Amino acid sequence: MPRIGPYSLYTIETGQFGLDGGAMFGIVPKPLWSDRIAPDAQNRIPLHMRCLLLKGNDRVILVDAGIGDVFAGTKYQDIYAVDHSDASLHESLRACGVAPADVTDVILTHLHFDHCGGVTQQTREGRSLTFPNATHHVQRQHWAWATDPTPKDQGSFRHETFAPLKAQGRLNLVEGGGPLLPHVQVALVDGHTEAQQIVMVHDETTTLVYVADLLPTHHHVRPAWTMAYDVRPLQTIDEKATFLERAANAEWKLFFEHDPEIAVGDPKRTDRGVEIVRGRSLDDL
Repeated sequence: MPRIGPYSLYTIETGQFGLDGGAMFGIVPKPLWSDRIAPDAQNRIPLHMRCLLLKGNDRVILVDAGIGDVFAGTKYQDIYAVDHSDASLHESLRACGVAPADVTDVILTHLHFDHCGGVTQQTREGRSLTFPNATHHVQRQHWAWATDPTPKDQGSFRHETFAPLKAQGRLNLVEGGGPLLPHVQVALVDGHTEAQQIVMVHDETTTLVYVADLLPTHHHVRPAWTMAYDVRPLQTIDEKATFLERAANAEWKLFFEHDPEIAVGDPKRTDRGVEIVRGRSLDDL
């Protein structure tokens, strides 16, 4: 079991879904991206919703929460090819010996439905908190953006999935980057959405970075391979370049949330720029 600082680390697979390959790779021609990730008949590519669990130091910390039951029984379940047949948030937590009431902290990189839908669940009374005892950490700037999104990205937010966090007093609005919890800090990027926070777990020898939608898959390491979903694609290019240069220099390990093939990879400088090498599972950190 991998450890960083006081924490044991676990991969929490919460299911799979599909997004349009053209949207996921922006201006990159289909013959290039489809050679790496084959689309289905509806041009969707398979993506994971892979979360990170930290146990230790009297805390149980979950980074992101997957899509949950947001689209259950609706047309969007088929549109987005949401599939929990192989994995779900609750099943994966149970396999790690964690009940929802055990979770002390949830760090949400941002509030798009595929990242935060699992923090609430549908009941007869409406949507209730999945983790009733947890503090949910969201950037203040991002909360303001998510509650009043632009026409370009309003479809990525489902207000009902995250509104209960504030209504039930379990929301911590974070002011900028820096240390958040012991051995855990966050850094902000604004290309994909306003104030997305990427999460860094570190000790004296190892830093693991949960890169969220700065690098949704290891294929997005190339500068121009940005998503049509990014609200500021040129800024994403700059942010990726700066981040990858720093990550390669410091020998950080990168944890990929959506990659259908690998969970962890190492950024390495090559004659083609920074590439991701040694793709593997978290257990092989």
